[in-house]
Amino acid sequence: MSTVIPLIVNPSARRGRAGRRARRIRELFAENGVATRLQQSRGPGDVADLVESLARDGAPRIIVAGGDGTIHEAVNGLMRSASTVALGLVPAGSGNDFAKACGIDPDWQTAASRLAERIAGDVDPTRVDLGRCNDVYFANGVGIGFDAVVSHHADGIRLPLGSLVYMIGLLRALAAGVVTPVLSIEADGFSYKGRATLVNVASGPWVGGQFRIAPDAKNDDGTFDLVLAEPLTRRRIITLVGPLKNGTHLGEQEIRHAQVTRVVVESEAPIPSHIDGEVQPPARRFEIECLPGALRLL
Repeated sequence: MSTVIPLIVNPSARRGRAGRRARRIRELFAENGVATRLQQSRGPGDVADLVESLARDGAPRIIVAGGDGTIHEAVNGLMRSASTVALGLVPAGSGNDFAKACGIDPDWQTAASRLAERIAGDVDPTRVDLGRCNDVYFANGVGIGFDAVVSHHADGIRLPLGSLVYMIGLLRALAAGVVTPVLSIEADGFSYKGRATLVNVASGPWVGGQFRIAPDAKNDDGTFDLVLAEPLTRRRIITLVGPLKNGTHLGEQEIRHAQVTRVVVESEAPIPSHIDGEVQPPARRFEIECLPGALRLL
């Protein structure tokens, strides 16, 4: 194809490995007849700004290479632009939860080649649900409570350990202690008031690269899966690690599960959260809604 497609690479993804793969990614696209123009992000928020600017300038397609943080910024840039740009993804992060949910090959080279083939073949984009939490858009999910603490600890690990960083983050979070704030949760067909260890509102099944927090979630069905864990001790969390990785925890007595399109979570005191794995400032109210088919995915 003659059109040159912007390729945005987050060089800090996967603890710095993604930047070293930029040249090879461009070669894989070129081998399939797809010309790209490389742009590398320079810091937090830059991917969102680049995508928004390109979308407003009329780019019909944009490719991003990075992890869940990169796709998180990209969809926020797209939604801010109010454009219909189609987005392509080369997974190059530590967890790649969104890529897994979309059935994208976890090997970055295979994923790049297959994406290039679809672009060269002018294959129509698919529609994927997005969400909004307060004024922030997301692609994969929102975690409130303990899993946000895990994300915080995982963010502090700079070693290139892949999804293992989230397991280390879990151990550090357990060592710091488990807090169970009083929450009020209202959703379509679901209501809860009491203490809870975590609330996860998921568009896709995966969180942290290896935990199937919402095993039945599909990001093209117009709904979210809400997973609530009632108060859990350290010991109980440890015993749930296996079921969480296997996706067999929904039948446990402390776990509640519902499909929702909109949910409001309120806390008596500010609590931590993450959006697509990105740690947010503590807040007391979370208004979350599904945006069916809002993303055109190449």
